[in-house]
Amino acid sequence: MEKTNKKTLILGASPKPDRYAFKATMRLVTYGHEVVPLGFREGKIGDQHIITGKPTLENIHTITLYLNPKRQEEWYDYILNLNPQRIIFNPGTENPYLIQKAREAGIEVEIACTLVMLSTSQY
Repeated sequence: MEKTNKKTLILGASPKPDRYAFKATMRLVTYGHEVVPLGFREGKIGDQHIITGKPTLENIHTITLYLNPKRQEEWYDYILNLNPQRIIFNPGTENPYLIQKAREAGIEVEIACTLVMLSTSQY
């Protein structure tokens, strides 16, 4: 597949193959997207290294969330300061406060499943 210039941050990335963040990372790569897996523990998803902390990142087009709303609280400023064009709230991550803040910042909000979006050509 041809690479796109849209970088996707997977927030809540996990090296566990049964986790949806793992599956989404693998599928995004398969579909030719550049990914940045960011999690709480280092590890690998396929050939992708999971990074930790709150590193300075540039050119993040989409953030796809795999953190429940309570865990998102410490990430609000980080997420908004990355200034992504879009945030995808996967099932279980819906957060009215962050949705409102993102919209106020001009960020597109999708309450959807990244895996379904990819499989139906809506990503």
